[in-house]
Amino acid sequence: MRSASLVVDPAFTVGPVRRRTFGSFVEHLGRCVYTGIYEPGHPTSDEDGFREDVLALTRELGVSTIRYPGGNFVSGYRWEDGVGPVAERPRRLDLAWHSMDPNTVGTDEFMKWAAKAGIEPMMAVNLGTRGTEAALDLLEYCNIPADSAIAERRRANGADEPYRVKMWCLGNEMDGPWQIGHKTAHEYGRLAAETARAMRMMDPSIELVACGSSSRAMPTFGEWERTVLTQAWEFVDMVSAHAYYWERGDDLQSFLGSAVDMDRFIEQVAATADAVGAANKSEKVIGISFDEWNVWYQDRAESKPPTGDDWPVAPVLLEDNYSVADAVVVGNLLISLLRHTDRVWSANLAQLVNVIAPIMTVPGGKAWKQTIFHPFALTARHASGEVLRVHLDSPQLPTTEFGTIPALDAVATSGDGNLTVFLVNRSLDESVTTSLDLRGQEHDLIEALTLSNDDPRYQASAEDDDTVVPLPNRSVKLDGALVELTLPPASWTMVRLAAR
Repeated sequence: MRSASLVVDPAFTVGPVRRRTFGSFVEHLGRCVYTGIYEPGHPTSDEDGFREDVLALTRELGVSTIRYPGGNFVSGYRWEDGVGPVAERPRRLDLAWHSMDPNTVGTDEFMKWAAKAGIEPMMAVNLGTRGTEAALDLLEYCNIPADSAIAERRRANGADEPYRVKMWCLGNEMDGPWQIGHKTAHEYGRLAAETARAMRMMDPSIELVACGSSSRAMPTFGEWERTVLTQAWEFVDMVSAHAYYWERGDDLQSFLGSAVDMDRFIEQVAATADAVGAANKSEKVIGISFDEWNVWYQDRAESKPPTGDDWPVAPVLLEDNYSVADAVVVGNLLISLLRHTDRVWSANLAQLVNVIAPIMTVPGGKAWKQTIFHPFALTARHASGEVLRVHLDSPQLPTTEFGTIPALDAVATSGDGNLTVFLVNRSLDESVTTSLDLRGQEHDLIEALTLSNDDPRYQASAEDDDTVVPLPNRSVKLDGALVELTLPPASWTMVRLAAR
């Protein structure tokens, strides 16, 4: 058994815990919408066709924000198709996922669902096949109270009050050659600036997110951010970052270190944005919207869209079945996001239901929790107040992909007299005895929960989603302002303490 130590001092803060860190993502992809959040005729469905069991799990998950309607889908989306009488809405080909969208669910339905779920909507506009005019029309539909033609159209469709959407994404992954309407950094930067300028003329209160790199591994990474922000600096608030991680080959040890890459991604995007600010002689700070992140096994068969003449509605796509190791990585990625709360102002776990998701549904049947549900829900529920700087002394761990990394990773938050520490042991085969030095401040234990399993590749299922969950960690010992506990291999842990 190896040992590690942490020093946690409430006097040393990074910044506030932002509720928007705990966002998620609903895209018209696979079964996320149809038989996911929406399934008329399901035993739990309400009068609007929304599954109440999914709504309940969404609230339990603690989601704060939902990004909608994509994703790659948005780059070919005509938002007008999804409003008005459902019987008159056209069926459209979705080129991004080679599927058919019946447009039964659109802007108004999503806003109804968001209100029921108690979440803040985050809308994306199509800058792939469309542009400034369509973005303005959607903004007018959502945010202008009355009297204009498009605002009155919304009112005629049953939504008398405006939705007042605050956060808007200026397209999606426009750096990616797979994207409909893919553009160079210069082309996109100019379009984003023009669209942002016009949207602010209509509603100065909105917050705008420019597309950053869809991966740190993109050949254009860094230069893309510099070019886009140079052109759009005056008009945007945040730049996006997207990252997905999965076990490559049979290298589970490297996979458990994935948060090292997220740390570097965030720090390099922030440095690039600050360099643009310096060149502009500007005091403005650009935040990061990490509006797509998760574990996603992109090489699996379920990630391959249909082909040819097959354009199905809501096909089974991207339905990864997550393991305990995947949950540990998700918990570690949340630690990274919280640790960078000074620059990460918004984040979205992609996605919410069925598609690389914490919540799964059986059509006509039950909704159930994947392993990744648990670290997200507990972090969203108990991270509060201020994020604290943690001084960590950890044994080192060799990995093939990331070199030598700390075996232990951790972050702490302090609020309402409680101190919460989130920890991950990345080692596959060794426990780590960990001491927490609370700098002379005595605390009482509220609870300590650990998610682990003798088989880190254990996966939950519709038949068994409650036998492998976070359980009490009985190793915790308190001695004044010192806490000691043991972290099993490949584990995620939360320790909650109350100040005396």
